[in-house]
Amino acid sequence: MKLFSDLTKLGITIFVVLAAIAGYATGFESERIFDMFHFLKMIGGTFLLSSGSLALNQVQEYKLDAQMPRTSKRPIAAGKITPMAGLVLACSFLFGGFYLLYLVSPLSLVFGIATVVLYNVVYTYWWKPKWIYAAVPGAIPGALPVTIGYTAINSNFLSPDSVYLFLILFLWQMPHFWALAIRYKDDYREGGIPTLPVALGLERTLYQMGMYTFAYVGCAFLSPAFYKASWFYALLVIPTSVKLLFETYKFIKSQGQQGWLKYFMWINVSVLIYLIVPALDKWNFLFTDTN
Repeated sequence: MKLFSDLTKLGITIFVVLAAIAGYATGFESERIFDMFHFLKMIGGTFLLSSGSLALNQVQEYKLDAQMPRTSKRPIAAGKITPMAGLVLACSFLFGGFYLLYLVSPLSLVFGIATVVLYNVVYTYWWKPKWIYAAVPGAIPGALPVTIGYTAINSNFLSPDSVYLFLILFLWQMPHFWALAIRYKDDYREGGIPTLPVALGLERTLYQMGMYTFAYVGCAFLSPAFYKASWFYALLVIPTSVKLLFETYKFIKSQGQQGWLKYFMWINVSVLIYLIVPALDKWNFLFTDTN
């Protein structure tokens, strides 16, 4: 179980599944009959897709992982599993995920394939090793799981609420990744990965993080323009946004020397709240309707 968890980065996979569930719940139309088996197939397909994609990434980068202290203990890099065995497992997960997503919705399958191609091919081989701003286009496949969940139940992926969910997940990834890049700057330098802190320094990185954090929080503040907000917006989104802005201000003011953990925690807590609130607002009548 530990080997499987490490190979598939189980924590990230669970987050991907939660994002897909948020998309599914937001896209679900009230007049539609809920099908538990359809829902479970969406979860299973997304879980296998994410597991396979992340395992494949370890197959692709096991030599690079071995050079970096933070990643040197990953199963393939540490020699706990051979690259060929990892490849077989990754492909099995991917094909299983593709099949389940096809049963759920052909459109979900299309976005699932797009996620794998963009992440495991374009990002891994071109963007990441060659571009200091790779996190920006790399956020596209990172944001697609919420669209996979949405299109599993609703084909109108360009609807305002679907676009909002994608934007939130897209904008969140830059400050999230660059915060990690600051924390593990030496690892990325040893691995030859041209991240912002390595290539441009801490000051420029903090500036970029601040800009994207403000854009991310601004999108959340404007969420009533994308969907019909209710009291959940006032109860959860507004105070979370204020708290995140406060922690961002303290972190940047200290030039990244203080408050990293609080900033990192709140940037991650906020994305879960921002993703789930549209679904809560959509179904708030279940909590308020007394008839």
